Amino acid sequence: MVATRLPVLVQPLTRAVLNRSIVSSNISTYTIPHLSRHLYSVQRISCDTTSNINLQQQQSRTISGNSNKMSSDKIEAVVCNVDDLKSGEMKEVDVGGEGTALLIREGSQYYAIGPKCSHYGAPLSKGVLCNGRVRCPWHGACFNIKNGDIEEFPGLDSIPSFKVEVDDGKVKIQADKSTLSNIRRQKSMCKSTSGNENVLIIGGGPASVACAETLRQEGFKGGVTIVTKDKYIPYDRIKLSKAMDIKPDAIALRTADFYKNNDITVQTDKEVKSVNTTDKNVTFIDGSNAKYDKLMIATGGQPRVLPIKGVDLENVFSLRTPDDANNIAKAANGKNVVIIGSSFIGLEVASYMSGKASNIDIVCRGDCPLENIFGTRIGHVFKKMHEEKGVKFHFQAGIKEFIGVDGKLTEAVLSTGTKIPADVAILGVGVVPATNFLKGSDIKMTDRGFIPVNENMLTNQKDVFAAGDIVEFPLFTVGGSNVNIQHWQMAHAHGRNVAYSIMGKNEPIKSVPYFWTVMYGKSVRYTGYGPGYDDIVVHGNLDEQKFVAFYTKGEDVVAVASLNFDPIVSQAAEMFQAGKKITKSEIKSDPKSWLTRL
Repeated sequence: MVATRLPVLVQPLTRAVLNRSIVSSNISTYTIPHLSRHLYSVQRISCDTTSNINLQQQQSRTISGNSNKMSSDKIEAVVCNVDDLKSGEMKEVDVGGEGTALLIREGSQYYAIGPKCSHYGAPLSKGVLCNGRVRCPWHGACFNIKNGDIEEFPGLDSIPSFKVEVDDGKVKIQADKSTLSNIRRQKSMCKSTSGNENVLIIGGGPASVACAETLRQEGFKGGVTIVTKDKYIPYDRIKLSKAMDIKPDAIALRTADFYKNNDITVQTDKEVKSVNTTDKNVTFIDGSNAKYDKLMIATGGQPRVLPIKGVDLENVFSLRTPDDANNIAKAANGKNVVIIGSSFIGLEVASYMSGKASNIDIVCRGDCPLENIFGTRIGHVFKKMHEEKGVKFHFQAGIKEFIGVDGKLTEAVLSTGTKIPADVAILGVGVVPATNFLKGSDIKMTDRGFIPVNENMLTNQKDVFAAGDIVEFPLFTVGGSNVNIQHWQMAHAHGRNVAYSIMGKNEPIKSVPYFWTVMYGKSVRYTGYGPGYDDIVVHGNLDEQKFVAFYTKGEDVVAVASLNFDPIVSQAAEMFQAGKKITKSEIKSDPKSWLTRL
């Protein structure tokens, strides 16, 4: 059933309220007499395939009819009849023509929160309602239905919540007009005071920002400093391969004023040289030093460099920063582009370049793109998607050398001997952990440069934590085995849990992996942990690019991927989060048979 907006119902308001109980300053819940609590049922609803919206363009609505207005800046409106929703259902409803809210019924109680995800604006009415929260259908962020607080990432902001009343069989919502028009809400934060501990955060990614904000939200009044070797304040790095001409300010995770107002210091162009855990001292390349009481390391990855001839020619690029993205976009317009590697970055760059570059060639070491993650059958979906746009693949091949004239790239020579005209080359051959500065320190690392941490994100050194792409951490869905997961969403979760640990809260990391990729306006979503799967069960039509794929290991489903099959990946994420199993036998004939157990 497709979620629709319920009309505004207008009637004179009385002060009679049925069993009203105030839960907080922002929320009221109302119990309807003689209604039994039902088991949770999941509303199965479709979702449009749009994977991004411009959050700066808030929709405007003109709704006919009257509403009950309380004051010039507040509104109170009847939004539906009390029996219009069953327990476990949610609807986006109009609130007096001033905006919309997501109305949720849980048992005999009603709640109302913002209707859109604070990350990229996905309609939450098309998401998953389960266990007292709503999970976004696009990227898996979760929001508490009672107060709108963000509970799972990506994104940093919560969403608003509204007061709900039930009166004479009608459901009313009270709200500030300004709140109705804003899909984001920032949780309150404290200020720093002197004489408290200092937290130093190395790295400018989402883990760092999530850690800093959570510290302030949890009442940490010491110093909080983020240092990054980037020239820009922390930004949404994963957009760089999807919108390569975008400017840093447009993708900043927070504004400079935000950090200033919340007593969070951000130092850019600040690269770390070494860490001394005995003296609790960090030395920087510029010769300066910084003391810490607690340290978090979240430096992320750095592009792998190929030791081949010609890699230093002009117009041979790696993609890591906004400047890299902008330079590639400028150089590639109308030119011959060669992409080395069929990684997510390589394929997303090809998608962006389609229609802009003259020719696009992708060099792939395997038989199809992303085969190591999605398998051959789903990999061929990506292959077809790109070939339909004129992209040419070179399979079972690597790059041997780049050739140039007067220091500028002109040709790529493959390991097969094939020569490809190339004005621009992009290296999409993976990343390595940016942890070289820790060599010689007492912080334990693996042979590959990753940092092992425990369930509280603590390293082998007291008061030193690590997060994001550089760590191996115990994943609860695989029995606590240490894994490395380089997902945007997981980095947020790591940062939050570091903050909890610094504050003395024992809350082990418990977040389900969730990632997505966008190519040609089509978004593939994935949840779970798939390495080691032994079979794939696919439902839908791969040729029509509408499917769900279940990755199984023995009888257990360990991961789920989909295209144009929302919100099934978010539903699977909720199952994994609850520790429930999806079995191979139950999805063999029906991909949705397990939904009744949500």
